[in-house]
Amino acid sequence: MPYDEARAARYDQAHAARFAEAGAVATALLALLPERAAGGAARILELGVGTGRLAIPLAATGAEVWGIDSSDPMLDRLGAKPGGDRVRAVAGDFTAPDEVVDGPFDLAFVAFNTVFELPTQDAQLRCLSGVARLLSPDAALVVEALAPDLTRLEQTVAAVSITGDAAVLQATRHDPATQQVTGADVAVAADGTVSLSPWSIRYVSVPELDLMARLAGLRLRARWGGWHRQPFTAASTAHVSVYEREQP
Repeated sequence: MPYDEARAARYDQAHAARFAEAGAVATALLALLPERAAGGAARILELGVGTGRLAIPLAATGAEVWGIDSSDPMLDRLGAKPGGDRVRAVAGDFTAPDEVVDGPFDLAFVAFNTVFELPTQDAQLRCLSGVARLLSPDAALVVEALAPDLTRLEQTVAAVSITGDAAVLQATRHDPATQQVTGADVAVAADGTVSLSPWSIRYVSVPELDLMARLAGLRLRARWGGWHRQPFTAASTAHVSVYEREQP
């Protein structure tokens, strides 16, 4: 479900900690480029580019950075930022990225659970297959996502943020049969104004992601518990998975 104006307006502030570490994440992504693509000659694709948290620092290195996103309000904010004009942003559905942009790319990535924004397993598999067709033979696809803990995915109501003039609550409902979490952000202003921003995700377990990657013609190259390449273990709450094309 694309970010509407209300969710887009809150996005950067709501994820300030993620923005603070964007430079380190961009450096980790650049380290995965093939040697031939070093020195600013790389072509990089981000799926779900949003407001440019990672795309802008990557483009600042001289790389040719493309970003796909289905939310016009998010892309408007990307374009208005310093350096945003260096990102080749494309409005579109990244379910089939090979129908939206032309390859080959030296690196593709989908960060911060964005792969969960695709609503069905079929859509997620189509996305991985489309990315595989866009990668150069020695390129990588990087997926950053939660390692879902099913014991914690229940119906909840929680405070996302509280300030002097507003509060944002988030209500969620979990359907384990479809691996769907639906929710809504409820913003309540001091003057009594209430706005509702619905959303939904379909989470993917780590083994399921690996299977979909194999069906898409990709194989696992590496997996870490975070961007600092810490080990991925049964206790890890998130993963950074690096895939590459299967060689004939």
